[in-house]
Amino acid sequence: MTTEARSAVTTHRGWALAVVCMAMFMSVLDSTSVYAALPVIALDLGFAPAEIQWVITAYGVSIGGLLLLGGRLADYAGGRRTFMTAVGVFAVASLACGLAGSSEALIASRVAQGVGAAIMTPAGLSVLMQVFPDGPDRNKALGIWGGLGGIGGSAGLLLGGVLTDWAGWAWIFYTNVPVCLAVLILCPQVLPASIRRRRRLDLPGAITATGTLVLTLLALFHFAANGVDSFIAVYVSAAVTLAALFVAVELRSPAPLVPMRIFASRALVGGNLVIMIAGVAVDGLLIVVTLYAQQVLGLSALQFGMVMAVMTVTSVIGVIVGQHLVTRTGFRLVASWGMILLMIACVLLAGLSVEGTLIDDLLAGLVVFGAGMGAAFVAAQIAALSGVPERDRGLAAGLEETSFAVGATLGAGLASAIAIGFATRDATDALSPADLAEGLAVTLYVLAGLTAAGALLAATLLRAPAAATEKIAFSS
Repeated sequence: MTTEARSAVTTHRGWALAVVCMAMFMSVLDSTSVYAALPVIALDLGFAPAEIQWVITAYGVSIGGLLLLGGRLADYAGGRRTFMTAVGVFAVASLACGLAGSSEALIASRVAQGVGAAIMTPAGLSVLMQVFPDGPDRNKALGIWGGLGGIGGSAGLLLGGVLTDWAGWAWIFYTNVPVCLAVLILCPQVLPASIRRRRRLDLPGAITATGTLVLTLLALFHFAANGVDSFIAVYVSAAVTLAALFVAVELRSPAPLVPMRIFASRALVGGNLVIMIAGVAVDGLLIVVTLYAQQVLGLSALQFGMVMAVMTVTSVIGVIVGQHLVTRTGFRLVASWGMILLMIACVLLAGLSVEGTLIDDLLAGLVVFGAGMGAAFVAAQIAALSGVPERDRGLAAGLEETSFAVGATLGAGLASAIAIGFATRDATDALSPADLAEGLAVTLYVLAGLTAAGALLAATLLRAPAAATEKIAFSS
């Protein structure tokens, strides 16, 4: 290949990465920016106090429930076609969110927005896997993808407050529309053409898989808000029943949504398990730090945003360094040490006290946590997507994104239940800052134990050659 041809390929890949990351960044930004606007939205649209959380829950459940199906659609209909369709859905739904004149309209629009994001994210990741083959270039691309995800989450917390104060909460959603239009204009120019595989979609598998994930996420969201009650038992029983039915359907289907052969890859299985545990740790920590910073230390929203920015910066550094080390040493070592850093950070942060300060009680732990989070995620993601056959790229992307969504939701629910439950175990009066600090410390020790288990799983399952990612031979 000539120098000019190599340059053209590199430029094409760079633009493809930029377009896909632009859409991913937008969906991550939107998932967190709405937090700052919830009080204003509740007042403007007349939400009851118990209902406003559905602005968040509706989006989270629709994303987590449909990621697996969204990834498989990219395999069947083609990555670029599926990605562009999803971006269009996200744009229309974002406009509808901004124009919503009632609580019901906003929740319905958030569901549609989540559907668009659930298909857009794995489809975009599938396109990146098509553009960047296994090796250093893909590792760098996934490092950029992961770094922007971390930045988007933190930036959303700050941007949501700014837009709400300056222009109104609707502009949190309106700003998505021109970005979506730009992505749609650029896609045909820079993304490779779709490769459509003319096989019928496993509709029974899609229905049972989506139902299982939706019920699981609803159970976790309900657990986070209300603890254990009769509704949890209903959700869990229904989810387990549908999960069993899904497995039975897949074993009999001539073209299964999730062929069992894909789990022959130790790297894929290990990567997804590490991602799920890291998701538990990340969202569990976010709950702990939020409660401690705002209800124990009394930090303002701006101060809290700056605290989280520290972790974001070190997570980006962890991603950059991690993807370089994966190329040199393999993903097993990087993922293991990333999880160990998460464990160390949780132990450091467990010394929370009522008289604590940002510098003494949070800074060191958040710096270490961010570095470990970035390294663990990028290594586990590379592992989960390595050696996957072309026909299963979207599926692998959907599995990886689903693992994080389930882990993050579980982490938030688990952290809330442990912290509040332990803090109120003997309380007869209002919850005191001292009791809450003690409950948060217990939560951090539980998270430390989970991340230690994640490090062991990474060391056991993520075995790969030192200089290249593992190539898995899948049987038909």
